[in-house]
Amino acid sequence: MTLLRKLYLLLAIVGTVVPMYFFISWFLEFGFDIGGMMQAWNVNDASSGLVWDLTIAAITLNIWIIVESITRRDWLSLLVIPTIYCIGVSCALPLYLFVRSRERA
Repeated sequence: MTLLRKLYLLLAIVGTVVPMYFFISWFLEFGFDIGGMMQAWNVNDASSGLVWDLTIAAITLNIWIIVESITRRDWLSLLVIPTIYCIGVSCALPLYLFVRSRERA
């Protein structure tokens, strides 16, 4: 495995652990209230801007993965799509780059 692939994998792991730490902390304090979390995300213009920034990035990454998977006939890459919505772009983007950069037969 190349150094670059190792870096992608490390960033995918960090992109999972760091956001999950904050999500789990929030759930422990306020309970499993998705609606409350969404309200907290939109508490001011700065946080709303970040939510929209990540939403647009998630949609763009989703489209890119689908188009690239069809073009390259790399169906394994489609498995990254759920990570966009279950974990976040911070995990999904480096994970996709990790999967995409593998050697194929």
